[in-house]
Amino acid sequence: MAEINEIIHQPIRLKVMAALFAMDSDAEADFTFLRDHLKLTDGNLGAHLERLESAGYLTSRKAFIRRKPKTFVRLSRAGRRAFEDYVETLRGVIGDVPGGPAARE
Repeated sequence: MAEINEIIHQPIRLKVMAALFAMDSDAEADFTFLRDHLKLTDGNLGAHLERLESAGYLTSRKAFIRRKPKTFVRLSRAGRRAFEDYVETLRGVIGDVPGGPAARE
C-alpha cells in the first residue's frame, strides 16, 4: 500500500487542496475567498499555503487591485497529480477495511 502524503493529509491543507482541485485546472482562487470559504484566519491560511507552495503543489501570484494587494493561488500540475494520488491512496486504505467497499463487491 502506498504511503499517505502527510503534506496533504493535514486537515486544513486537505481542504485547501480539495477546494483548488474542484476548480478548473487553469483557474485561480483569491486568498480572501479561500480564507472565508474555509473559515480560517489570515495567518493560518498563509502558513498552510506557504507549506503547499514550498512542496510545489501550488503557485501564487500577487497583484494590486484598486491599490490593494491581492494574492491568487492555483494548483500546479504536480499539486493536481499529488492530490489525485492522495485520493487513490485513501481509496486503497478504505478498500482494505473489512466490510468496506471492496468487501461488498
